[in-house]
Amino acid sequence: MKYQPEPTSLNQARAAFQKIWGYDDFRPPQGEIVSSLLAGKDTIIIMPTGGGKSICFQLPALLQTNLTLVVSPLVALMENQVQELRDRNLPASILHSQIPTQQRRQTMQLLQQNKLRLLYLSPETLLSKPVWEIISQPPIKIDGLILDEAHCLVQWGDTFRPAYRRLGTVRPALLKAKPQGSKIAIAAFTATANPEAQKTIKNVLQLQKPEAFLLSPYRSNLHLQVQTVWTPRGRKQQLLNFIKARPKQAGLVYVRTRKDSENLADLLKESGCETAAYHAGLSPESRRKIETAWLNNDLKFVVCTCAFGMGINKPDVRWVVHFQAPLLLSEYIQEIGRGGRDGKSAIALTLISEPTGLLYPEDKQRKEFFQDKLRSQYREAQQLAKQLPVQGNIEAVSREFPESAIALSILHSSGQLTWEDPFNYVINKSAQKTAEKLNFTVAEEMVKYLKHRQCRWQFLLQAFGFANEAKSMRCGHCDNCR
Repeated sequence: MKYQPEPTSLNQARAAFQKIWGYDDFRPPQGEIVSSLLAGKDTIIIMPTGGGKSICFQLPALLQTNLTLVVSPLVALMENQVQELRDRNLPASILHSQIPTQQRRQTMQLLQQNKLRLLYLSPETLLSKPVWEIISQPPIKIDGLILDEAHCLVQWGDTFRPAYRRLGTVRPALLKAKPQGSKIAIAAFTATANPEAQKTIKNVLQLQKPEAFLLSPYRSNLHLQVQTVWTPRGRKQQLLNFIKARPKQAGLVYVRTRKDSENLADLLKESGCETAAYHAGLSPESRRKIETAWLNNDLKFVVCTCAFGMGINKPDVRWVVHFQAPLLLSEYIQEIGRGGRDGKSAIALTLISEPTGLLYPEDKQRKEFFQDKLRSQYREAQQLAKQLPVQGNIEAVSREFPESAIALSILHSSGQLTWEDPFNYVINKSAQKTAEKLNFTVAEEMVKYLKHRQCRWQFLLQAFGFANEAKSMRCGHCDNCR
């Protein structure tokens, strides 16, 4: 399928949408988002999981003449989207650290020949030397930079994937290298961002007067339940009973660590369940195999960490169980959003230990471990800041101080550091620290939700900034309403 790109009207976009994807028309607000991106505006889009986000940036990218960079957090997520595009013979490709040399060389070649419309990469790959050297060449024209799953910038940017914190300087740095009058639009897409997270995304990415499309996360077919379990054994029994009562239904069991996923999967197999553990530590082949088995219903459910599900589209998931509660409300919304994408009824069940935690201390310990780790990372960042050069290049500094990348991103999030461009920083010693408090209040919110006695959907709408809708909300189908 060949394109004759030209300035595109929404009608032309609709025609391409029908031709490529076979849908009759956009679902609101897909058309408005496509128009905004085609007009080259900065945009922030918050749309529930399964709302058709990826088409909103893929379509404009395919209709434009130049390259759109899609920054995405997970290899599996990128591979799924690129495979779907390639199956339709569309000019899309992917770069990440695990790609075979030959394929990498081929993609770099297509990139230099301006034959790609969409290039998917992680923030780390985008900022790697070989890739940066090519995309910053003046002849390589770039229309847009898309940040997919933008909540990862907030959730992971400080302490896990520090490259996220440097993304705001990508546009100005690229424009410096391009012919005068070049423009690059930035769009951030996510299913979950409360008002505070939205502010962080806008600030870090340096969005300019962004158009905002904010859709409520409420899903009338998703039934939220929280159940207390008293002992570790009771928790496993509860899960087993729940799964065995639904032998023909597709589901997901979420845990928090790789080890937990493997242990629980083994335990369920011993009890006669067919399942697999899925986490980021598996090889791409193993992950792909498990995803395919689950998508084809050869495996009814998977025991997984948060690495599973982003961008994997299975409409008929009837249940999602959190065997352990997530630490953040945004993770929770992401993960329950995998259920009931076909609009039919689905259950989202979370198992929690009784409030004192005396018989079952693991939940409390997990939360404390997370918070202690955060605190120590902040302390170490402040200590390391004293030794780092006030102005520096991240590569040179990382060679001398291997732990510096996370320290620099924590300093950036707490307002003590500025990125001059994606590779060079300046520390402002006199700036006031702001960030540490925020992460702990975010973690507290999840605890409040689990203990909440009124409508659960009302709590979630309030937390994600939909106060007006929350006022009159009584869903009638969560455990508290029933």
